[in-house]
Amino acid sequence: MPLLGPSQAAPIIAPRLSVVRGARNCTATDPSILQVPPRRGRAPYVSHGIRSLCQEATTRMSAPQSTTTAPGIRQRFWLWLPDRVDRRVIAAAWATLVVQIGIVGTGGLVRLTGSGLGCDTWPRCNADSFVPVPEVSGVHGFIEFGNRLLTFVLVAVAIIMFLFVVRMRRERRDLFWLSLLIGLYVPLQAVIGGITVLTDLNPYVVGLHYFASVLLVALSAVLVVRVYAEPGPRVRAVPRWFAAVTHVTTAFVLLTVIVGILVTGSGPHAGDGGAARNGLNPELMQHIHAWPAYITFALTLVLVAGSWRTPPALRLRLWTLLLLGIELVQIAVGLWQARTGLPIVLVNIHMVLAVGLVAAMTAVVMHLKAPARAAVHS
Repeated sequence: MPLLGPSQAAPIIAPRLSVVRGARNCTATDPSILQVPPRRGRAPYVSHGIRSLCQEATTRMSAPQSTTTAPGIRQRFWLWLPDRVDRRVIAAAWATLVVQIGIVGTGGLVRLTGSGLGCDTWPRCNADSFVPVPEVSGVHGFIEFGNRLLTFVLVAVAIIMFLFVVRMRRERRDLFWLSLLIGLYVPLQAVIGGITVLTDLNPYVVGLHYFASVLLVALSAVLVVRVYAEPGPRVRAVPRWFAAVTHVTTAFVLLTVIVGILVTGSGPHAGDGGAARNGLNPELMQHIHAWPAYITFALTLVLVAGSWRTPPALRLRLWTLLLLGIELVQIAVGLWQARTGLPIVLVNIHMVLAVGLVAAMTAVVMHLKAPARAAVHS
């Protein structure tokens, strides 16, 4: 098939040359550019040279023209961090609460097995080593040292939690400051633990060490509740009497825990055979401990009944029932251990349930308010 000569093709190509160069509206089937008008009795055909030129120009124009460099590792990591509450943030908040409750259980195991001075100094385990030496510390040294190592787990979880909220520090100041406070509190708790060793398990210092864990569990419970909550101002969304009873119950929970610490300080589980006791009468202290516990139980029954008159969105029925359930188990374990000579398993369960009680009570308090725009006033 003969092609058109230059003189014949020029009038057709020239008007479109600028369009081909810019690759605008340049397609493989554009009849005004790619097809040569048919000669008499013949079908039109495409000029392969023009089609190649058009395709090359189109490819060049569609290629990315960006000259920016790929983000570095730090920038990629920063962009990977959450900028809003997602599953990672929720999981980290729950992990914070779980490890804070868990360390109470392992710390109780140290005390109840008489391993409180398995490492007889701090921050070293003994005078010559940071780790336990079997010939010096025996099995008690490894139990105590294992509990010390768990502090690094708490630190790691606290760092992860803080990193997961640092990008949203302006939108969620509550999560940012809670995470920072917990992260700073963990090393302080470790220092208090070291002081208990340096004071040869002084019962009041040991009690302070436990109470510091109580506060950490309460802060962790607040963190868990807040990751599910909407940001912004909050107002009371329950009847005034219900809020008052809740705060009174909180005071008795706190009193029950404090008296329980004194009971433990007067009992047989000092953490070491040579550790001193606080000198209080254990039998009398057990009775005194029961008084605020039963008042807490009675007040909780009022809260459970009253929760049915609160807005369902607050889910106070769930949280008050959880609080009541923990109290029932706690009372049962307390009576059982008192009648069986304080076996270490039951005492340890009782200690863990105590901080669980604090976490549940904190959840009830945190659900007394709702976002201002959705609050129901009574």
